[in-house]
Amino acid sequence: MRFGAAVLRSYDSPFTVEEVNLDPVPADGEVLVRIAGTGMCRTDLAVRRSAGRSPLPAVLGHEGAGVVVETGGPHTGLSEGDHVVLSFDSCGHCRSCLAAAPAYCDSFASLNLFGGRADNAARFTDKAGGALAPRWFGQSSFAEYAVVAARNAVRVDPSLPVELLGPLGCGFLTGAGAVLHSFGVGPGDTVAVFGAGAVGLAAVMAATACGAETVAVDRYPERLALARRFGATALDAASGDLPGRIRRLTDGGARFALDTTASARLINDALRALRPTGHLGLVARLHTTLPLEPGVLDRGRRISHICEGDAVPGLLIPRLTGLWQAGRFPFDELIRTYPLADINEAERDCEAGRVVKPVLLPRAPSAGRPRGSTPRRATRENM
Repeated sequence: MRFGAAVLRSYDSPFTVEEVNLDPVPADGEVLVRIAGTGMCRTDLAVRRSAGRSPLPAVLGHEGAGVVVETGGPHTGLSEGDHVVLSFDSCGHCRSCLAAAPAYCDSFASLNLFGGRADNAARFTDKAGGALAPRWFGQSSFAEYAVVAARNAVRVDPSLPVELLGPLGCGFLTGAGAVLHSFGVGPGDTVAVFGAGAVGLAAVMAATACGAETVAVDRYPERLALARRFGATALDAASGDLPGRIRRLTDGGARFALDTTASARLINDALRALRPTGHLGLVARLHTTLPLEPGVLDRGRRISHICEGDAVPGLLIPRLTGLWQAGRFPFDELIRTYPLADINEAERDCEAGRVVKPVLLPRAPSAGRPRGSTPRRATRENM
């Protein structure tokens, strides 16, 4: 089987859209999905800074969504024609997976970050027959098609705009999951979100949907404007005495804080902004030692890392689409679409902060749209 895909051949080269080969498809327990759209996540772009740990050449992309074309074996639970959102891979049988914590799978790093599944790896090649790294995050969805384990494909309502749903499998799932699962936010709670990118704004939307009071911190005025639109009080990251301002806005301190920036200064500010027994969650990967200032963990305050929003994708993704249909989680307002051929432009816009969530469309959109879906698109002007 041959189809188009965006290939990253070296850590400092642009993506090239090429013809790739996949044979055979699909194996037992897998499904073949025609990709309608796939989000670009900063984890995809971080491969360039992975110091050789992520093998290349590779087809990246791990926020795919599309339509099932073929199923492998009798136990996938999916059928041809099903609309699905693709999420991260997990083994399904380690202690964490069995405890409904697939983001903490014993094999998470090897399955998702450092090469993907070894089984049937040789079937994925470029046009000349050169090997491509096995499925990135179980997907490699910067492509027209992807073969995935049925375990990480979540069926969704076919009336939804499937080409926009891919980011619900990672970026939006992470921010919303941190609020809904890791923190268990409820009405009257207070949440401070540091970094108003895709993950942070998803957290803001989820907190607002829960009836919480939310403060968002960022350096980009356009993103602060989006945070205000979604119900948050917005503060510039360069403001003086951020912890004091947040404590005053939240009647003595936020109960929860979420950091998406990995900035040591902002992490310390977030801890100082918490009320006693408050909880700070970190979602960004730290690449250096994190110095904590004296006193920031006093009075029961705690800090933890949150992976993939502590989510079970098969449960959280339908919840988020339900909130979207109810007008309470307008994630589509963060999206700008690009043809797959424009993947390098999408990367530049993402790195420069000109777009919150790029979504790549592998093929031209169909003339019709599934009934009941009229998504609001973010425009270049409001990004």
